[in-house]
Amino acid sequence: MTNKSIIQTEDAPKAIGTYSQAVKVGHTVYLSGQIPLVPETMELVGGDFAAQTKQVFDNLRAVCRAAGGDLKDIVKLNIYMTDLSNFATVNEIMATYFQEPFPARAAIGVAALPKGAEIEMDAVMAAS
Repeated sequence: MTNKSIIQTEDAPKAIGTYSQAVKVGHTVYLSGQIPLVPETMELVGGDFAAQTKQVFDNLRAVCRAAGGDLKDIVKLNIYMTDLSNFATVNEIMATYFQEPFPARAAIGVAALPKGAEIEMDAVMAAS
């Protein structure tokens, strides 16, 4: 039987469906997709694409910390955007949250995201 534990924190948006914020199996934490919801209000953050991107990184950081790690422990990051022309903005903001060595990453263009968000990210984190 797999030894898995559910990760949950009030510092990130609560799950809005049939999923957990993250699941830890062994030394691996699988973080569910985060959109730019403000945890306290469960509403999209105000502002532009950059504000949405920062909120997503803040949400991911909160879940990482609840799992006993931090953003630096992410080994794989998937980024979903409704407009790939925002890719340079993601890179600029990501550079303020991560230092080398950077995680493996994919950036994917999608037609739509939940609640009208412009960006969503999910990740895999190596835990101790």
